[in-house]
Amino acid sequence: MNRDEKKIIIDDIAEKLGQYPNIYVTDISTLTVEKTNDLRRQCFNRGIEIRVAKNTLIEKAMLQKGANFEELIGTLKGSTALMFSEIGNVPAKLIKEFRRKNERPILKGALIGEDTYVGDNQIDTLANIKSREELIGDIIGMLQAPARNIISALQNREGFGPESETESAE
Repeated sequence: MNRDEKKIIIDDIAEKLGQYPNIYVTDISTLTVEKTNDLRRQCFNRGIEIRVAKNTLIEKAMLQKGANFEELIGTLKGSTALMFSEIGNVPAKLIKEFRRKNERPILKGALIGEDTYVGDNQIDTLANIKSREELIGDIIGMLQAPARNIISALQNREGFGPESETESAE
């Protein structure tokens, strides 16, 4: 690979690092071609971009982007695949599901927003992080709950409503 080809790869990875708020660094080294293609297909179906590149090129792209990647640079050993996602917990859930039948991918590290997670032992923590949409849904549910409780209490109360007023007037 010549210098120009390397620059194109570095620039492409750097662009993705800036574009996506959630980046997973994984090891998919022992997966067969068939299993790797299956993983890529599942990533595509869930809106995850996956990119395999040499560690030196990934490191140069991270250094080009600057902040927040120091800890992830330390995870760049062995075979590395990057997963890029808009939603923080989707790659972790995919990894957990995929590992029910396979020993890989192994999580080396992840950058979720501004927070860095290092090590495969973080996979459960990452899978349980709520997405922005889930948090908004929880907040809406909490805001609606008191109103629902009042309406329910009023509807269940005997003698309440317009029908009871006409009956008492007779």
